[in-house]
Amino acid sequence: MIKRRRVLCFGDSITWGFNPMDQMRMNEDKRWTGILDSGLGDEYTVIEEGLNSRTTVWDDPLKGSQKNGLKYLIPCLASHKPLDLVVLMLGTNDMKHRFSLPTTEIARGINVLVEVILRSESGTNGLSPEILLLAPPFLLEATGFDDEFRNSYNKSQKLPGYVEKIAKEHGCYFLDTSKIMVASELDGVHPAVVEHKKLGRALIKEVSSILG
Repeated sequence: MIKRRRVLCFGDSITWGFNPMDQMRMNEDKRWTGILDSGLGDEYTVIEEGLNSRTTVWDDPLKGSQKNGLKYLIPCLASHKPLDLVVLMLGTNDMKHRFSLPTTEIARGINVLVEVILRSESGTNGLSPEILLLAPPFLLEATGFDDEFRNSYNKSQKLPGYVEKIAKEHGCYFLDTSKIMVASELDGVHPAVVEHKKLGRALIKEVSSILG
C-alpha cells in the first residue's frame, strides 16, 4: 500500500479562497488548495487551513486573538501530524495600518512560524516536515480596503526578498507568488479565480518536485 503524502496549507484569506467578485468563498475546485489537491492525485492528502484576516504572530485588536497564526499553528501541527510538507503563506494581514509594522517585523513573524514548524516534531518519525514558504502576491496601490492597507503597497513589494532569505537560512523551499498571480482590481488584495488556477498549477509541480 502506497503511503499518502500529507500536505498542510496554512495561510489567510488567500488560502481560504476569498473571492473578490462576490466576497464569498470560492468552490473547492476553484481555490488554489483544491486545484493542488486534485492535481496531485490519490497519493496525496492536502489539508486546507486558511483563515480570513490571519496574521503571523499578532493578536488583532479589532478581530480578536483567534486571528493570531502562531496561537493556532502549534495545535494545528499536532492535530494533523504526521506531515510531509507545510506550505506557509502569511504576511499580508500584518501590513494593515493598525499594526504599523515595518517589513522587517513582518518577516520576523514569518521566521517565528518557521522555527515553530521545525521544532514541532510533526513530521514522520518525530522529525520536522519539509517547509515551502510562499511570499504572498503584491497588494495594489489602491485597494478596496484602503482604511486597512493604506501605505502598504511598498511593504508588499519588499516582503518576498525577506521571505526568500528566511527560506535560505532554514533550508526551506521558496516560491514568490507575486511572479505567478496578481490581486484583483476589485479589492486590490485578493486574487481572482483565474489567478488561483495559476498558483495551483505551479504548486502541483513544486510539491511533486519536493516530495516526489
